[in-house]
Amino acid sequence: MPIKAAVMTAPGAPIELWELEDPVIEPGGILLETVSSEVCGTDVHLHHGRLAGVPYPIVPGHISVGRVLEAHAVEADTLGAPLESGDLVTFYDVHETCHSCYYCLVAQQPNRCPRRRVYGITYSAHDGPLGGWAERIYLKPGVQTIKLPASLGAGDVIGGGCGLFTGFAAVERSELAMGDVVLVQGTGPVGLAAVAFAALRGAGLVVAIGDPSPRLKLAEALGADVTISLSSESESEREVHIRELTGGRGVDVAIECAGAPAAVPEGLRLLRDGGTYVIAGHYTDVGNTTINPHIDINRKHARVLGRWGLDFGHLYRALRLLDRNKGSLNFAGVIGRRYTLEEANQALADVEELRVTKAVITPARA
Repeated sequence: MPIKAAVMTAPGAPIELWELEDPVIEPGGILLETVSSEVCGTDVHLHHGRLAGVPYPIVPGHISVGRVLEAHAVEADTLGAPLESGDLVTFYDVHETCHSCYYCLVAQQPNRCPRRRVYGITYSAHDGPLGGWAERIYLKPGVQTIKLPASLGAGDVIGGGCGLFTGFAAVERSELAMGDVVLVQGTGPVGLAAVAFAALRGAGLVVAIGDPSPRLKLAEALGADVTISLSSESESEREVHIRELTGGRGVDVAIECAGAPAAVPEGLRLLRDGGTYVIAGHYTDVGNTTINPHIDINRKHARVLGRWGLDFGHLYRALRLLDRNKGSLNFAGVIGRRYTLEEANQALADVEELRVTKAVITPARA
């Protein structure tokens, strides 16, 4: 039976509905019925052509939840949980790392493997249903899967989407200590997850800078102690506000999740001497900014780290925390609207214009 898919044919071109052939399930492969797939900021950037090496046309949707339809010689998920038809699973979108290059073997950074492929981003639509904006998703042999804990539904996971796992990875990268004052720049999905996991890790105070106001309310619900509106306070006012909160020093840890170049010099200015700055929001190239290496980094004795993507461990551990703290981590409540495949263009536009915090594609919805 053909598979209906929403296809991004080229940068700037409208999303088209295609019919893809049902894949032949290889030994070790799994076919999922797509329950929900996210529309994230990366998809907007892909639509603008801001990421190199994308083999348009593609089926977007790199983080998804699906129901097992068919598994060929697969009896368990990657960590040994039994898999049966009908089980809900998610999967690590990075695939086909070579396990033999410098980055895989020596640096222990498979997310930098030059052969890595990513569902919804670096597979062509001509390769099959290898993205979530489709009625079914084919998980090729070797794709790392996780069966969802019984307490979690698709919305709990996709409400956070890739931001859930990237925010977790950014907080881990920061190595923040219990009691630290943490600043999160940006209150989109990555920033909201960073707020939640910084609070869970034991931050003494979590401050979030962002907009619009509904996102600031979500940040408060997920653990932000103080929220600062970009539109209500100028940059100089924000600095005064932060210094008042920190005895004039600045924050111990700042995590950039905004994906805006101007956020970086501001984050460095708001960081205390000897503090840690993690830049996680610039997954794609959105332009340059200017910093003063002496004032912003060296004299400040700052620790500046990048966080590009995530690994399977982040996926697994974030889901464990979500399972344990579902009552306080209401990521399903972040979903602003669910869209059919036919509404994919509207979903992209709504995400770009900040009309929704998290848009979700639900191919099976009538």
